[in-house]
Amino acid sequence: MPDYHDDLRLGHVLADAADAATMERFKALDLKVETKPDMTPVSEADKAAEELIRGQLQRARPRDAVLGEEFGSEGTGPRRWIIDPIDGTKNYVRGVPVWATLIALMERGEGGDRPVVGIVSAPALNRRWWAADGLGAFTGRSLTSASRLQVSQVGRIQDASFAYSSLTGWEERGRLPGVLDLSRDCWRTRGYGDFWPYMMIAEGSVDICAEPELSLWDMAACAVVVKEAGGQFTGLDGKPGPHSGNAAASNGLLHEDLLGYLGDSPR
Repeated sequence: MPDYHDDLRLGHVLADAADAATMERFKALDLKVETKPDMTPVSEADKAAEELIRGQLQRARPRDAVLGEEFGSEGTGPRRWIIDPIDGTKNYVRGVPVWATLIALMERGEGGDRPVVGIVSAPALNRRWWAADGLGAFTGRSLTSASRLQVSQVGRIQDASFAYSSLTGWEERGRLPGVLDLSRDCWRTRGYGDFWPYMMIAEGSVDICAEPELSLWDMAACAVVVKEAGGQFTGLDGKPGPHSGNAAASNGLLHEDLLGYLGDSPR
């Protein structure tokens, strides 16, 4: 089995640099914000953090490819770093502390590319989560000061806590009835949004979550953390991993139930 300890250590170095850059501009009165062609915001901090990470990767892993939200794809090869410099930019620009830098390493195998290292760093919450293939999932402030993550053992939808994204996105895709049915049947619902519900699934404080439209950089790091914590991460089509353009994540025990409500072949 490959040893990803060095890649994980590098991921923490990258996250430390990004945290410093993003926190320096968080709540800055002169923060510059633009609107991208897809009508989503991008701040100067998004661009600066991604440039910083790319620069360090170029020095530390010059043979690895990189895909980032703001500057696209660069390089080829069996190893590729996936970067979302600020997941939750809308929160960031409004001063809401729920945002994070997502860094993942994907590796090519027989079944295609799969994420093998993931770091999710949310400095405004003073939280960080990480995982590597076969090494488990952890949370803490450093590799030497961490606690292991484990998903919940909730086995019934009636007892489950469900986290969802905005209802508008589900409605636009004709899936709102399933979301409402699930909300009525489960114990508790909350719209935490972005990276956070996946980390709470890994911690065992949320049992199921789903989003109807995502990009690879939104999911790759989260998928590793959920999987290594004992959970399950698929698309709404049930295919494992972060490749479906949407996500369904759970403690594993409730995954088939979750897809029954929200999947491509709902009940």
